[in-house]
Amino acid sequence: MRIVRYFFVGGVAATVDIGLFTVFARLLGYNYLAVAGCTFVVATLVNYLLSVRHVFESGARFGRSREVALVFIVSAMGLAINQGVLFVAVDRLGLDLILSKILATGIVFLWNYQLRANFVFKSQA
Repeated sequence: MRIVRYFFVGGVAATVDIGLFTVFARLLGYNYLAVAGCTFVVATLVNYLLSVRHVFESGARFGRSREVALVFIVSAMGLAINQGVLFVAVDRLGLDLILSKILATGIVFLWNYQLRANFVFKSQA
């Protein structure tokens, strides 16, 4: 089942994202929104590489360069959602930094899967 495989791939990417976020934002004290943007990009790359190997058929709908561009466009929208959730959770609601990051990651996971499965990697058949 594709969603289960994506859950595991997403789990690896989320571990990279949250792990790096914890080190740089919590332990080293860098600005959490700047760190979140950087770690999100790294996690997106990890997610894409694992997804085309274990979850989706690369090239099923678009050529490789267009596919990568679409993944990053979808991910850029996901980054905007991530940043918005983090800002509201931390600055407006006063939630814990890591709890807020986990919440944001969960929401963006659902966003990314839906758009990747139903648009970027959906076969034309």
